[in-house]
Amino acid sequence: MRRRPVAALLPDQMEKTTTKNPNSRLCFLASLSAFFWFLLLYFHFTVLRTQPSAPLPVTFQRPKPQFPFAANASDPCGGRYIYVHNLPPRFNHDMLKHCKTLSLWTNMCKFTTNAGLGPPLDNTHSVFSDTGWYATNQFAVDQPQWGVMNGRDHFLVAGRITWDFRRLTDQESDWGNKLLFLPAAKNMSMLVVESSPWNANDFGIPYPTYFHPAKDDDVFIWQERMRRLERKWLFSFAGAPRPGNAKSIRGHIIEQCSRSNVGKLLECDFGESKCHSPSSIMQMFQGSLFCLQPQGDSYTRRSAFDSMLAGCIPVFFHPGSAYTQYTWHLPKDYTKYSVFIPEDDIRKRNVSIEERLRRIPEEEVRIMREEVISLIPRLVYADPRSKLETLKDAFDVSVQAVIDKVTNLRKDIMEGRTDENFIEENSWKYALLDEGQREVGPHEWDPFFSKPKDGNGDSGDLSAEAAKNSWKNEQRDQS
Repeated sequence: MRRRPVAALLPDQMEKTTTKNPNSRLCFLASLSAFFWFLLLYFHFTVLRTQPSAPLPVTFQRPKPQFPFAANASDPCGGRYIYVHNLPPRFNHDMLKHCKTLSLWTNMCKFTTNAGLGPPLDNTHSVFSDTGWYATNQFAVDQPQWGVMNGRDHFLVAGRITWDFRRLTDQESDWGNKLLFLPAAKNMSMLVVESSPWNANDFGIPYPTYFHPAKDDDVFIWQERMRRLERKWLFSFAGAPRPGNAKSIRGHIIEQCSRSNVGKLLECDFGESKCHSPSSIMQMFQGSLFCLQPQGDSYTRRSAFDSMLAGCIPVFFHPGSAYTQYTWHLPKDYTKYSVFIPEDDIRKRNVSIEERLRRIPEEEVRIMREEVISLIPRLVYADPRSKLETLKDAFDVSVQAVIDKVTNLRKDIMEGRTDENFIEENSWKYALLDEGQREVGPHEWDPFFSKPKDGNGDSGDLSAEAAKNSWKNEQRDQS
């Protein structure tokens, strides 16, 4: 990406003269006045405009282009790069200085080391590769904001789930904030680790895993290692029950894992447990053919990406856990890389997960596992202190998707095309359309998303519950 620095124009030097011309004083005063106005304007446009006016994420924007506009034929990059202004000097400094207060329950100071990747992981058990593995916090996906064009073309990255930015009340005691409900944010695109199915201004990007390759070979070597592993477990699950949630199927999954001879369970108790050990989790996933991924505190969970990094085929029970979330990073044909078992099959029909997975032919399993392993590069975030050469990581894929979105928007504006039939609460359906398609209709997953909606086109019950559960469980895990 190209960086556009804020340039300052210096005034012309005053000409020195020894002439006693009576107009010399007048010229001097005029020059001094011009210099004063220059300093005032410079301070206004280059200093004041870089200061945030409120404690919200900082955005940086280029001068507004006038529509209609055409592509610049003389530009070799063809508009495919993004201008980024320098952050205020103390922005990162203050975050590092006050790293203890970035989270209510976690001392984030250790996670801000190594360019935000966290401390290196010890490879005592030979679970990881020798380099590129860090104790990365799952909400550490934030990066400096980018500014692109104007209004609807701006986007920013937030490291948490969308519900943390969709507080449905004005009560300060409620969790999260109302950022995505603010008028100014309605036109922006926000990249979050979990998006809302019913809103069009946020997009799902992968949770950070522990692996941050510095070069292409780091990825190739890891992929080959995942191909050669012997996987003795048919399926596995790492997680805790949700006894307070009557709709959760985790209890059923834990029960089936416990009584199966080919199932492996890593049950997460409160406080310290093996679930907080990256090596224990990765070791189990590396030894499993399938990894069960029910809903977390909200639709998604980081575990899905940890398991795919280990070459384990994910088994999802709700389309909102991956299929309607990460359409930029995962194939729209979910059968290529995963297994889908509807929640009601487990909850109401008592379907055996083991029997369901045993019915999949061995060759089909091999093809699915190879697809999962091939996806690894686009699911990991490379070490920001280096650069991959031929591979695109999760960051590259996300930025390219935003560029494509902006390009299509620009084309629609130039051609005077608008989509008057767009229904925002069907946003999850639009994300699944093939290129060129614009109309949506009934879908097999409608029952999963037919929740009672409030006036904002959101699910009040679900968003509030997800945010509070995420908050409570993060607090619980640190106790």
